Amino acid sequence: MSGEHTTDTKSLVGKLVILAAAMFGFGFLMVPLYDIFCDITGFGGKIDTTRPAVVESQLPDLSRTVTIEFVTSVNEYAPWEFRPAVTSMEIHPGEFYETTFYARNLTPRRIVGQAVPSIAPGAAARYLQKTECFCFTSQQFEADEAKDMPVRFIVDTDLPEYVDRITLAYTFFVIDQVVSSSGTTGI
Repeated sequence: MSGEHTTDTKSLVGKLVILAAAMFGFGFLMVPLYDIFCDITGFGGKIDTTRPAVVESQLPDLSRTVTIEFVTSVNEYAPWEFRPAVTSMEIHPGEFYETTFYARNLTPRRIVGQAVPSIAPGAAARYLQKTECFCFTSQQFEADEAKDMPVRFIVDTDLPEYVDRITLAYTFFVIDQVVSSSGTTGI
């Protein structure tokens, strides 16, 4: 009976090892699979910030008004003041618009930040196209420096009729500590 018990134990241990490896593999693949899913569907407000949008000329839809809300946040402990110049705009799909966001480095040293955008509802992400945005590149700030950073955008006239409000949100992160002239790092 002891040999049978050992075989059962080895079989159970083998199955548990395979189960643990499968769970690890599934967890490891979830992020890339979710990113692919979001890129394809626009779900979660994920948008491509690696390049500016190429926008075809289109006639504005003056019969339709959409509210664009601008929301900002900074990650916890980030040394920034960050806010939109306006909190919302009434726009017509097919027209170009521009607004600015204000950011200020609250530290006595140089730092580099990056804004990460998201759009809600997710179905609107493919229709809001930014032609110029501070989120396309990292932003370097000198000690206590403040900047007004522009965003130029257009909402495609093919935006579904049920979408009458879009939220464009940015979170500003510190991405680099800049070495000061004394050789110490900040943050």
